[in-house]
Amino acid sequence: MKAVVFDANVAKYIRTLLLGKISKKFFYNRFSCIQLKDIPEPELPSENYVKIKTTYAGICGSDLNLIFLHDSPSTSPFASFPFVIGHENLGVIIEKGKAVSEFEIGDRVIVDPVLDCDARELPRCSSCQEEEFSTCLNITEGKLSPGTIMGACSTTGGSWGEYFVAHKSQVIKVPATVKDQEAILVDPLASALHPVMRSFPKDSEKVLVYGAGIIGLLVIWSLRKLGSSADITALAKYDFQADLAKEFGANRVVKSKEGYLDELAKISDAKIFKPMIGDKVLLGGFDKVFDCVGSRKTIRDGMWLTKQRGSYILVGLASLVKDLDLTPIWFKELNVKGAYCYSTENINEYKMSTYQLALSLIQQHGIPYEKLITHYFRLEDYQKAIEVASSKGSEKSIKVVFKFL
Repeated sequence: MKAVVFDANVAKYIRTLLLGKISKKFFYNRFSCIQLKDIPEPELPSENYVKIKTTYAGICGSDLNLIFLHDSPSTSPFASFPFVIGHENLGVIIEKGKAVSEFEIGDRVIVDPVLDCDARELPRCSSCQEEEFSTCLNITEGKLSPGTIMGACSTTGGSWGEYFVAHKSQVIKVPATVKDQEAILVDPLASALHPVMRSFPKDSEKVLVYGAGIIGLLVIWSLRKLGSSADITALAKYDFQADLAKEFGANRVVKSKEGYLDELAKISDAKIFKPMIGDKVLLGGFDKVFDCVGSRKTIRDGMWLTKQRGSYILVGLASLVKDLDLTPIWFKELNVKGAYCYSTENINEYKMSTYQLALSLIQQHGIPYEKLITHYFRLEDYQKAIEVASSKGSEKSIKVVFKFL
């Protein structure tokens, strides 16, 4: 089968980093850690697995972090090389193990990519017993090679390949009323819902959504669809992002240009000060800040923009951050939270997987896929797809997907 494979060793990693300083194309050309290859189809690890033929696959911000080597090397023990990239998925079951009775050949499905104890066919660890699957303690054990999610595990394959395998506990049948283009957005919507559900604002609170890419937009969209009347300010880099943020429910949008801290201080009734050396700091701020970027600047400013004892939620996948001043954490007694993937969420005293919740919201409200999915590519054109996905300003890209049909 054809698949885009990530295969790194120390020499290739260092060479790609050095060449990448000349041109970003060295991160995804034939000298890089990723290649389009013909590889064997993955086999079912047990009778509890199904094989899926990919129809759509999305390019996630975490995929771009991987390709451009922005991830911290500290996560390398929790992946198995080489692996097929991609976890945003939609496909059709073409093979199933004897122990799979819940699904049939030909079912259109999505797969929750988290490789927890159930997927690894192990007794549940303490995290999985609490149904906090994204923090599973056994991500290097069991039936599968190391990997936190599909798309980082050599056993399962990934959605940037023609076929991948999944444990029956991961598989969700897509209702006939949900379009393919809606179903492929379940994953990014779940990524937005997980931090929203864990830090849901009161209607009286002021919220800042820092970043208006796909996750920031879906944080705003999900807050409104879940009934929040909180005052939402979005911080956007580009005009097309700002227009969608307003359309999706932000009360106002501030552009990330010179002087934006002063503008946000006025909105949040914060006081702004200029220290003896360095950038401006604030007293007061927003009740909750969802940082959907995760850069040095957004972390620094996002924490100062959070009011005393407020919540700063890091949604963007930050890794190595040089010279980051952590003063606001203790000075403002902030509640600093992280969000990784998806898990289960409490809904009216019931627990529901984040993936199921995302699918339910799409069934109930629809999702404006025609505004969110901006580009479609064949897998063979993966280099152009990466170029477009990583050039948001010039290409006006939001969600870029591979179409296998």
